[in-house]
Amino acid sequence: QVQFVESGGGLVQPGGSLRLSCAASGSLFRIYAMGWYRQAPGKERELVAGITGGGDTNYGDSVKGRFTISRDNAKNTVYLQMNSLKPEDTAVYYCNLLIPIRAYWGQGTQVTVSS
Repeated sequence: QVQFVESGGGLVQPGGSLRLSCAASGSLFRIYAMGWYRQAPGKERELVAGITGGGDTNYGDSVKGRFTISRDNAKNTVYLQMNSLKPEDTAVYYCNLLIPIRAYWGQGTQVTVSS
């Protein structure tokens, strides 16, 4: 059974940084294409960044140049380094497969950017 557990969120001032982690269960993690998603209040969940099993990455236009997705297959973990945070980055952040499966959504981690 696959399970994803997100951590690392918090309250940060505009311009600050956070590093999110997504710990995954399952022996096939290294071949999964993974994504970080976010959902702000009153908005649809959106894909923020994705990474293939081989390490190729892609980003949403709103986070390009500020966020970096990476993975450590030995630790079954995907990371999201978020720099130059803006109030509009405030959301609950989730990880899932790049083609998400409903049953795999976790609790997410709250990121709040505010002065």
